[in-house]
Amino acid sequence: MITPTKGISPDRCLLAVGAQILMQLEEPRTVSQAWARLKQWRSENSHFAPVSFEWFVLSLDVLYSLGAVELHQDLLVVRRNDAAPA
Repeated sequence: MITPTKGISPDRCLLAVGAQILMQLEEPRTVSQAWARLKQWRSENSHFAPVSFEWFVLSLDVLYSLGAVELHQDLLVVRRNDAAPA
């Protein structure tokens, strides 16, 4: 599920969908806005394998558990960690 398997194509695995979600978060967005933008992006980029809302939420769970996103005042925000302090 997290990575591609025999039954889950590379463009539907949770890490790939998570990466696609991160591309939609150039600015803070609500979960609904991120979902709408992801569906639009997948359609525009010929990713026709279906991704349900449940799969989208699982991808958000993976991103959150990896520390890649946070929820601030009902907005999804990409968590930026610099390798070294400036």
